[in-house]
Amino acid sequence: MPLAVLGALGDLTSRTGGTSQPASRPDDEALVTGVTLDSRSVLPGDLYAALPGFNVHGARFAADAVRSGAVAVLTDAEGLALVEDAVAREGLGAVPVLVAADPRAVLGEAAATVYGRPSEGLTMIGVTGTNGKTTTAYLVESALRAHGSRTGLIGTVETRIGEDRVESVRTTPEATDLHALLGVMRERGTDACVMEVSSHALELHRVDGVVYDVALFTNLSQDHLDFHPSMEAYFAAKASLFTPERSRAGVVCVDDAWGARLAREAGVPVTTLSTTAISDGTDATDGTDWTVEEGDAGAFTLRERATGRGLALVSHLPGHFNVANTALAALALLATGLTDAEVEAAMAAAPDVPGRMEVVAPGGDGTPRCVVDFAHTPDAVDAALAALRPSTQGRLIAVLGAGGDRDSGKRPAMGAAAARRADVVVVTDDNPRSEDPATIRAAVAEGARSEVAGGAATAVQVIDGGARSSAIAEAIALAVVGSGEPGDQGEQEGRVDTVVVLGKGHEKGQEILGVKHPFDDRDAVRAALAAVTSTRRATARPEVTA
Repeated sequence: MPLAVLGALGDLTSRTGGTSQPASRPDDEALVTGVTLDSRSVLPGDLYAALPGFNVHGARFAADAVRSGAVAVLTDAEGLALVEDAVAREGLGAVPVLVAADPRAVLGEAAATVYGRPSEGLTMIGVTGTNGKTTTAYLVESALRAHGSRTGLIGTVETRIGEDRVESVRTTPEATDLHALLGVMRERGTDACVMEVSSHALELHRVDGVVYDVALFTNLSQDHLDFHPSMEAYFAAKASLFTPERSRAGVVCVDDAWGARLAREAGVPVTTLSTTAISDGTDATDGTDWTVEEGDAGAFTLRERATGRGLALVSHLPGHFNVANTALAALALLATGLTDAEVEAAMAAAPDVPGRMEVVAPGGDGTPRCVVDFAHTPDAVDAALAALRPSTQGRLIAVLGAGGDRDSGKRPAMGAAAARRADVVVVTDDNPRSEDPATIRAAVAEGARSEVAGGAATAVQVIDGGARSSAIAEAIALAVVGSGEPGDQGEQEGRVDTVVVLGKGHEKGQEILGVKHPFDDRDAVRAALAAVTSTRRATARPEVTA
């Protein structure tokens, strides 16, 4: 790993608005070989970032960090006093302390300095937006690999360096972990890194110290209003990625009014993409750089308006929104310098996107088609169900819930979106966290039932399915009953229902009262299918032979 002496970090804090003050040993310099903000993760040679927290100041754990080998501490004025007190109380040798007014705001630059600014040796592509970040990131990374690049991927599902994969804890890592990961990528000969960049990461300085070669914007709709005070603040966080401090160029989908606004206000050159008229009714194609001409079976042409130039592409995932994701990925590849022919060839291979419109069972022989998707906002629920409707022969049955301790305002809207698109809505638990699951389900169900009562819904049934495994089993049993066998309740023979389980996608756990229990929607679907198949076999009448 690249190394940095404390003097360089002290200059960094001064340049970014802080001051560098030693707690005692003013003439000493320490050789810093790593950075962490978790005292439990300190290794010998680390700089420990003692940040003010929501409940306790990180400086209270400074003595533990020093005992584990921390050679310096970064903190604020309050933290300095706590560090000095802790070191003196524990009888430890004094350590240099860097003091900044907002230590989190300088942490990214500090980590970048310690690890030798590894992002500068990589082609960096960042993807932000409410929906579609994961899919678009996988599309870009998959295409770059197909083109022959050595890639890294950082996102909601996993962190990947070459063929090595680790399950992700959050969409975008803390700055300390991010720059360490990028350093490992450079050591392993990686050419390009594709990242999901969340609004939390932008607001909390997690990507400071990285300047993206290309930043992508998918869309913006209601989400995370438990963290951001308003949609305006949510937009401002996303828009900060499109400033010279954080990117060199952007690709912006202007299918919604937020994207159109971002294209006007971005502080870096942007390429715009339109696939439809935007939500306020204006024609987004006016003045747009690239448009989409859709064909059959996911095929489409990405057309440059100024020249008429076109790229022949295919969306391997169903739904118009995945056409938009695919087009954004293609434009990102063009922005990195690939030719039209190289982009077409690189994107021809189907990507593997865990938990995004993932078909768990194809359906048939008396069982439904079963799909798992991560959709967890009103717009995403609407888009996922709209994508599945054209290929659904029978009924479309949606299973969904909403997360606890998160934006509660979107819960009724999610239920309403499901009722507008699905024939049956089975409401269930998502990650209840510290909230009462029944209260969350009631809010989602109320939104669905209000839509039905208002006459704007497709749904004829709204069911409280209770716990997630039970709800999935109920939805699949319901689909099997109406799967088209002779004698089914009014169903046409041979028509296969679709059951789509929304909200958790790739996740392998369910958080309830602070405990993360093992749970995977895909496994629950397979278990429910196996159970109904076994029951059908057990109850089938034996053949009568002469």
